[in-house]
Parts: sequence; structure tokens; C-alpha cells
Amino acid sequence: MRIAYFLNIYPMTSLTFIRGEILALEAAGVEILRVALRRWDAPLVTPVDRQEQAKTRYLLDRKAGLILGLVREAAANPRGMARALGAWRRLVANAGGKLVAHGAYLAEAVALKRLCRAERIDHVHTHFGTNSAAVAMLCHLMGGPSYSFTAHGPTEFYDRQSASVGLKVRHASFVAAISHFCRTQLLQAAGIEGWDDAMAKIHIVRCGVDLDAFAPQPPPAPDAPLVHVGRLCVAKAQSLIPAAVARAARHHPGIRVQIVGDGELRPMVEAAIAAHGVAAHVELMGWQSHERVRDLVAGSRAFLLPSFAEGIPVVIMEAMALGRPVITTAIAGIPELVTPECGWVVPSGDAEALGRALDEALAASPERLAEMGAAGRARVAAMHDITANAMALKARLEATPAGRTAAGAPPAG
Repeated sequence: MRIAYFLNIYPMTSLTFIRGEILALEAAGVEILRVALRRWDAPLVTPVDRQEQAKTRYLLDRKAGLILGLVREAAANPRGMARALGAWRRLVANAGGKLVAHGAYLAEAVALKRLCRAERIDHVHTHFGTNSAAVAMLCHLMGGPSYSFTAHGPTEFYDRQSASVGLKVRHASFVAAISHFCRTQLLQAAGIEGWDDAMAKIHIVRCGVDLDAFAPQPPPAPDAPLVHVGRLCVAKAQSLIPAAVARAARHHPGIRVQIVGDGELRPMVEAAIAAHGVAAHVELMGWQSHERVRDLVAGSRAFLLPSFAEGIPVVIMEAMALGRPVITTAIAGIPELVTPECGWVVPSGDAEALGRALDEALAASPERLAEMGAAGRARVAAMHDITANAMALKARLEATPAGRTAAGAPPAG
């Protein structure tokens, strides 16, 4: 079975879990063609990401041919185009217009279909139920390969109707949900009329980490910092960190927090650091290589992620695999992973509660931190082993009609 992994942007710093999934599937014998709409517009700081970029085919590298390809497809494949246009009109109506963007989806779907035909692709898998899933769906309806997608949230769940999540579920061969919370959101999006189909089609396939690459680390130094990793954006809520640090510094004047990442929220975070007088305690480190990030988290006292919106962050899994407790928020699928045995889970947006959690993490004994770290490692090993979860996804791929046909079984139906 030959699979295309189709993404909006690939590779990029925040998608290491997708890269790991692709590599695990390839190690299990799955042939994978990497396809993306566009390149990431920031530097790739890790050699393996640069290698992945060299392997990836980019549909928007030849923008000039997209419209001509759409016209030719309409002339050569009127029935397939009619099927796709029916779903396309639903996409446009649900989104309240946006004809230019959705027109681009049609052209991109044609380009994806032709690439899949040229490369003998049996099935397309994508991550996130947003525009890449829309393009894969339109490609399929035109007569291209079957498709599936892994839904993460939170973006596609902000307005399930506008994102046409139910429509994408209906036409997919299967849908992978990264958590029970995610699955309930997908079932709601499918609606009562599509309930039975969605119940059979939506499966929990969690994201994973390479447990060997994130082996448990020795206890941290007594003065080890707290570490946060993430794009500086509203959803990650880094602007709350300075207020929480100021509170914790009353009892722990040696507190240090390292914030790894960059983004549009940086000016607000810098202003909050200045307003709360914690410049000596909070360090903005910008983007770092994956190896450097791993070393920073491994050397931390605890990992800090005060997000407003998430699926289940892979960086939390990585921190827990390294044996570090986690301070985070009670949103989406996070409580399915982080429990009081391995971290502190506080209400999102509550800087006071976040400060109390920092207090407790800084006051915890080395023995308590070690116990929490070991409990976290055990949870990640049980739920988020990249190899085990990739094999679960492989089984779903092989159970599709395309997968059964590629294996030599007669096609279903």
C-alpha cells in the first residue's frame, strides 16, 4: 500500500510528531509520499527537518498551472467534478462565503489528484480537520484516492459547522481522534443523522513520542529552572507566566523560567515581564534546535504549559517521557494524560492558580519530583509510544478498501 501524507505545511518545528509518525510507518514497511501545499517560511533548525523538506512535494511550487489544471479536469472528468462541486458548495456555504480560498481548494485538489495518479498512491492521510482535509476530500470526490485524517483540535472545533468537520468525516474512510475529548467533538460535528457512521468510523489513535529518544533523565539540579516550549501566541497563554512568576517569587526568590519559542505574542510577553518586574526571573530564548529543546526540558525542574487551547500537546508527552513533572491547564484532552500523580493541572487563564502551582513545584522535595517524573514516564509509555500508535494507525490504513486491495484481498462492496 502506497500512502500520501498530505499537509498544509511540512515540515515545521511544531510538527515533529508527524515526522515521527511518518518515520515509524516507513520503518514498518509503509511506502509514504510526503506532499504539502507550501513550505514553512521560517528557518528549519534541525537537519532531519531539512532532509524531510527535500523529500516533500509542494503543490504550490507551480501555482501558474493550478487554474489550467482545474479547467482541464472539469473538461476531462465532468462527473467527478460535479461530485466535488456538490461538496464544495457545502464547504462554501458553511464557511459563509470565502470563495477565493475555497476556489483554491478545488485547484489544489486537482493538483493532488494528478500527483497521486502519477505516483500510484492508494490512499491519502492528512493531519488536522482544516483545509488539508477539505482538499483531500475534494480530491477523493473527483475520483482520486480514498482519504483519512487525524483530528487534533482546537482550531477545527472552534466552529465545527464553519469548518465542515461533519462533511469531512462523512466522506473519509476513517478518522483518527487523538483523545476521547477529540472523539466527542467529532461525533458532535457528525450530528445525529451521521451518528452511526461516525461511531464506526472515528477511532482513538493517539499521537506518540520516541521513548528511546526521550529517555528518563537524572534528577534535576536544586536550582534547575522551569521550562516552557511553544510558539508565542494567544492559545499558549505565555502572557500569564510573568504574573505567576511574580507571585511565586515572594516565597522562591531564586525562581527561573526559560521560555523557548517565538511568535506574534512576544511584545505582549515582554511587556508583561517588565510590568511584573520579573526580568531577572524569565528568559526569552527564541527558537532552539530539537536537540537543544530536549536538553533544556531534561534539565528542568518541571515543564510549564499554561495554554488556553490545545489538543494534547506532544511537548507535554516529551517532558513526561524525560521524567519531568508538568504544570498545565485543564483543557481539551490534557487531563486524559496529566494527573495529580505526575503534575499540576490548573484552570486555564488563572494566573493566581498558576502561581500556586509554581510554588508547589518549587517546594517539592527531590523525592517527590522523582516520583512524579516516574509516574509521568509510565503514563506516556502506556499511551503515547510512537511505534505502538503508528502500528495502530497502520492497521486502520490497511483496513480501508484501498488497503485491502493493495494487500491482495478483493475490494469491499
